[in-house]
Amino acid sequence: MRYITTIDATRPALRGIADHSWHARALCRDLAPQRADELFFPRPRNHKAIAQAKSLCGGCPVKKDCFNHALDNGTKEGIWGGTTEAERQAWQAKISERLDYARVRAAFLGRDVHLSAAERKAVTRHAHVRGWTPERLAYTLQLDLDYARDLMREAAHAVEDRDRYWDLYGTTEDQPQDEGEGESPDDAAAETDDKQPGDKKDTPPVSSPVPGHIHTTALIAALGKAA
Repeated sequence: MRYITTIDATRPALRGIADHSWHARALCRDLAPQRADELFFPRPRNHKAIAQAKSLCGGCPVKKDCFNHALDNGTKEGIWGGTTEAERQAWQAKISERLDYARVRAAFLGRDVHLSAAERKAVTRHAHVRGWTPERLAYTLQLDLDYARDLMREAAHAVEDRDRYWDLYGTTEDQPQDEGEGESPDDAAAETDDKQPGDKKDTPPVSSPVPGHIHTTALIAALGKAA
């Protein structure tokens, strides 16, 4: 039940939601329940107990698993992975924006892992590109089928918008350089010496307030069709 997949690929290192086997290797496992509560759920401002708990967590082989467990489950009370509730607040505040492609890959390989909103969006877009059906996405992410269809539809629009502007920005060599950028003083002086009194002066490129990729035939044609 910890890892179910028919894909012949390297097993991901991330643990599934129901995999609690890391508990057996925790250094706090053999502590008496009362002692464990005193250390890892200390009273306010009991700095001695907090320091002892952090010291024990420092050498624990499953410290990272313990920390991820607290983040994934929104656990606020207690010391997990060597961090207090206050120290985990910054991580909890940005948990929905987390984008860890190791988790995205694990989801594709059949591992039931906690995914943030950004990671679910990445899975959905990759699933659309790979030609997944809404039923398969619903099974992978444990979603309602109608909701999975909506996500696939949104992913299709997002990929279409991405491809519409793909390769229209040009390279850095195609962009006009600022005056004096990329040339040495000697090159500038040599260019001045080569000019004759009757030669026309070079007109510097006019910078437009509109980005260069907006002035494309493909975009104008697309807007014309939309109109």
